[in-house]
Amino acid sequence: MKPILDETHDPAAQSWVESANVGETDFPIQNLPFGVFRTAGSGSARVGVAIGDSIGDLGALINEGLLAEDDVEHAGNACRSDSLNALMALGPAPRRALRRRLHALLRKDAPTTDRQAASRHLVRQAEAQMLLPAVVGDYTDFYASIFHATNVGKLFRPDHPLLPNYKYIPIGYHGRASSLVASETAVRRPCGQTRDGDAEPRFGPSKALDYELEVGLFVSVGNPLGEAIAISAAEEHAFGVCLVNDWSARDMQAWEYQPLGPFLAKSFATSLSPWVVTMEALAPFRTRAFARAENDPAPLPYLLDPSDQEYGGLDVRLEVFLSSARMREAGMAPACLSRSNFRDLYWTMAQMLTHHASNGCNLRPGDLLASGTVSGAAKDARGCLLELTSRGKYPISLPTGEQRKFLEDGDEVVLRGFCERDGFRRIGLGKCSGVVSPAKAAQRTV
Repeated sequence: MKPILDETHDPAAQSWVESANVGETDFPIQNLPFGVFRTAGSGSARVGVAIGDSIGDLGALINEGLLAEDDVEHAGNACRSDSLNALMALGPAPRRALRRRLHALLRKDAPTTDRQAASRHLVRQAEAQMLLPAVVGDYTDFYASIFHATNVGKLFRPDHPLLPNYKYIPIGYHGRASSLVASETAVRRPCGQTRDGDAEPRFGPSKALDYELEVGLFVSVGNPLGEAIAISAAEEHAFGVCLVNDWSARDMQAWEYQPLGPFLAKSFATSLSPWVVTMEALAPFRTRAFARAENDPAPLPYLLDPSDQEYGGLDVRLEVFLSSARMREAGMAPACLSRSNFRDLYWTMAQMLTHHASNGCNLRPGDLLASGTVSGAAKDARGCLLELTSRGKYPISLPTGEQRKFLEDGDEVVLRGFCERDGFRRIGLGKCSGVVSPAKAAQRTV
């Protein structure tokens, strides 16, 4: 589907919320992502919209009568909730209407009465606790970066890094929705069974804890059980994206993954960034799908759509930062480990969603589809330590002189993403962060 551009993408538009007009803020008025928050004075979770360094409380804006227009009221009422699921279930048209109304309300030239009323319901992000944006019924993790798949495959199968199905089928596995956590939640080092060489297996804390830089897509309208989603209609089932860190215990994974794939090595925690950037906000940053090599097979017909080939890519620049406990104590800035781009995925979001439902699997509002590790062709575009260090063979060095093959207790990993293109306002995905905490002493059984 060709991206729809309207007044909400005007790069000259500014907000009366001055922090939204500052330099490289992630949340200018051209973005307006949705999330769920609560404040210290209230235990209730509320739906909000990010604008600059603030949050607009949508429930309060509804109560003020500021979202009462005929085409907006339905979406506004869906925001009287403690999650985004009801809004996701409405599909794109009500969401677009709500976005246009919020843009008009937050513009610098909004009517004075609207500005005064809305300003009473702004909360500073620094004073709010961000929660998971949706109740995720199901979570699927794909393997959509050919560079990641090739790099990892070379570590285990040097002569045949890609399995025969990779260029025909979007590979994925069913993740654990119950262990999805909001950004800034501490991630406890998992314990599990591992094996070194020919030695007997042991149980204890993972010695090869890793991060994975990913982007997640939230499902909007679902599909009935037994009915597929045509790729030409896939975008109508997409709500928006967030950052995902699929924490992975590589030593546990290497022992357990055959023959059925990831299990306990990935089910202990997956971190999500709190703000969901809608497909409408991303419209200016759509690009062509990944250019396959000349001798690669074309996607099968159910995965091939001319519009998706023209606009199915998404130009999101992604970054990974790491800071050790020693770095933070010394006041050092986090070290940037890699930079990659979401447009380099072999499979588009529409292809992943379409393939997921192709057997009649019923996707539901709030379901999460993650991309898998986003890596690029360059060495500094590798999206996990497994790749960056070649399975620990070449440790990375931190500014303190510390070295890392894999993550140590106290390490903080921060993922960031943003979109930038000439003629449009830069928008960001915010950040996804987590600090590694030690394994529980009671689990340190060898």
